[in-house]
Amino acid sequence: MIPKFKIILQDIYAVIAHDPATSSKLQVILLSSGFHAITAYRLNHWLWHKGFKLTARTLSQFTRFLTGIEIHPAAKIGKGFFIDHGMGVVIGETSEIGNNVTMYHGVTLGGTTTFDANGKSLQKRHPTIKDNVIIGAGAKILGPITIGANVKIGANAVILKDVAANQTVVGIPGRVVDKNKRQKAQFVAYGSSAQDIDPLEKKLHKLEKDIAALKNKKIK
Repeated sequence: MIPKFKIILQDIYAVIAHDPATSSKLQVILLSSGFHAITAYRLNHWLWHKGFKLTARTLSQFTRFLTGIEIHPAAKIGKGFFIDHGMGVVIGETSEIGNNVTMYHGVTLGGTTTFDANGKSLQKRHPTIKDNVIIGAGAKILGPITIGANVKIGANAVILKDVAANQTVVGIPGRVVDKNKRQKAQFVAYGSSAQDIDPLEKKLHKLEKDIAALKNKKIK
């Protein structure tokens, strides 16, 4: 069956709910590249499972050219999916995305080649994203890992391991933020600096201060 109008309508409502710059269904239909990409994906996904795989891939590449968003037709995406701006988003073949997920521009759901005990390549190569996850701009989630429900992933974070539900993750590689600092970390998901909460950043600043102190000693 061709994608139901109800699912597409939920995608429209997701854009209105999450994008302050969009206030009507007509604006979504005319102006939202994320909505254009997800609508095209739903058609391509249907074609893929009907056996028209070459057609589906060709149309997905054409959609990529138009929107800057690449979604493999075989990926599984739930209802209410919202891509903000969207340029540079890549969603790989075996990715699975739950309901009401928000994704900002530059996000990659990338694959890694994983082998079983016999050296055979596993089919699942891309992440599984559970419901109500927010993924900040530029984040990279790589491999057949699972991101639990209600997780917030900071801008430019690189996630290589499973993340439990209800966590906030920032940094390279991704680290779970302490609960006492979570309020600050929520802003990171929308693209602000992680300097105040990134332990590696703090160590680098301390190193710079130590080097400056040594230089001052030599001058004296």
